[in-house]
Amino acid sequence: MGSPKELKYSKEHEWVKEETGNLRIGITSFAQDELGDIVFVELPEVGDEIAVNEPFGSVESVKTVSELYAPVSGKVVEINEELEDSPELVKRFPL
Repeated sequence: MGSPKELKYSKEHEWVKEETGNLRIGITSFAQDELGDIVFVELPEVGDEIAVNEPFGSVESVKTVSELYAPVSGKVVEINEELEDSPELVKRFPL
C-alpha cells in the first residue's frame, strides 16, 4: 500500500491530515505492524497544547510501549474517546 499524498509523515511514524480546518493525527501502518496487538492508548486531554517533535501520548502493545510524537504544534480540540475502552481501534484505519 502506498502512502496517501494528502498526509504528511513524521520520522517517528505519525501522520497528520487536514480535515475541515483541523488536523487529525494518527500512526502509520508500519508502526502499527511493528507494535502488534495494541492494549492501551494514552492521549492528551482536550485543551492541551502539543509541541512539534515532543511526546504527547503513548501506545502500549503486547511487545512494547511507544511514545507518540507530535508532527505539528497546536491545541487538542478532540480525541478519539473510543480508544479508552477499545485501544485496538487505533488499527482500524491505518495509513
